[in-house]
Amino acid sequence: MYEKFPKLSYLCKDNQETTMRRKPIIALIYDFDGTLSPGNMQEFGFIQAIGQTPEEFWAKSDGIAKGQDASNILAYMKLMFDEARANGIRLTREGFKRYGADIKLFEGVRDWFRNVNEYGESKGVKIEHYINSSGLTEIIEGSPIAREFKHVFAGSFIYDEKGEAEWPGIAVDYTAKTQYLFKIQKGIFSSRDAKRVNESWADDDKRIPFTNMIYFGDGDTDVPSMKVVNMFGGHSIAVFNTAIPHKREVARKLLRQGRVNFITPASYTKDSRTFRLVCAIIDRIKADNELKLLARYK
Repeated sequence: MYEKFPKLSYLCKDNQETTMRRKPIIALIYDFDGTLSPGNMQEFGFIQAIGQTPEEFWAKSDGIAKGQDASNILAYMKLMFDEARANGIRLTREGFKRYGADIKLFEGVRDWFRNVNEYGESKGVKIEHYINSSGLTEIIEGSPIAREFKHVFAGSFIYDEKGEAEWPGIAVDYTAKTQYLFKIQKGIFSSRDAKRVNESWADDDKRIPFTNMIYFGDGDTDVPSMKVVNMFGGHSIAVFNTAIPHKREVARKLLRQGRVNFITPASYTKDSRTFRLVCAIIDRIKADNELKLLARYK
């Protein structure tokens, strides 16, 4: 049967090189705070270390941003720097990672990646997971799920020769997140790169087309990324924390406005709606890719 369809030779078990070349890659891209974790990552150790409540810390951060008409992201990074110094706390990479170890995760998150990977493998597709967050890379790197991600795009500090944070290195605001979608598309894993990401690439040269992306977010701050993924034929999902009643309405609003394709409770167990939904999207992406290959037959 394969002789008639040479374009589909990737289906032959003995053609490993062609199999890998043709195997679709599907990118699952996650916001972190409120999406995989029920809180902001600074709330699982750092804020307690400086003797404040989350409400106090974020009120101060918002006050800096409003008072200076500044970026909310740079405001919280400055506040972390200032409060740590005032309390005699050294901000180091290892210190941030220790805070990350205590991050709480939504139900099922720890097993989610293995379950989705196994499902993707059973369908003949490769699954890759990415973080696209306004939080801090260093804290995420210390989290229990850090090893699950192909790459983490998030904020970070610049460190001095003693290994202490001395200045913000990368600040990822809500619209800046969209640039990382194009980097994932092209297989660029450098946050600094501002050249190749803006170059024009042929569709066949793009590592992961937008149609093979599934974006997870939890609210208005993810709207630009959700909109870009949707615009180019990808799939966006708004998750909501069932323990906070108004979060469901936020997700419903995003669905009504056409910002997302689907909404689901922030549960990631194998019997959850989220898992069934993602499996169905994987099935569709796989089918769409096979149809494209069939359409190329001459």
